[in-house]
Amino acid sequence: QLQLVESGGGLVQPGGSLRLSCAVSGSTSDFYAIGWFRQAPGKEREGVSRITKSSSLTDYADFVKGRFTISRDNAKNTVYLQMNKLEPEDTAIYYCAASRLFWSGAASAYDYWGQGTQVTVSS
Repeated sequence: QLQLVESGGGLVQPGGSLRLSCAVSGSTSDFYAIGWFRQAPGKEREGVSRITKSSSLTDYADFVKGRFTISRDNAKNTVYLQMNKLEPEDTAIYYCAASRLFWSGAASAYDYWGQGTQVTVSS
């Protein structure tokens, strides 16, 4: 079983930047990919980005391409999401999640979830 803990959220003005971290512990070899998701009140949870543990294959949702960058440091068992040019529409709780087997942007493909970190983009 894995445990995931997000950090790095906060309040930022439009155009600003934040870097989120996802610390993974437990059976750290027991996953294939880490994904970042976000959910705003009353809205569906949506995939933001994802990365494989070993190969660093990455993918991004269209609404963050060119603004967000996902990376990982396997030695630290940590995955990062660098968020630049933040917009009010990016306001949400951001979650990291681990998939044992799948390369997918769907939340249903992920087996372990963190508690989330709040990102608020407001002037």
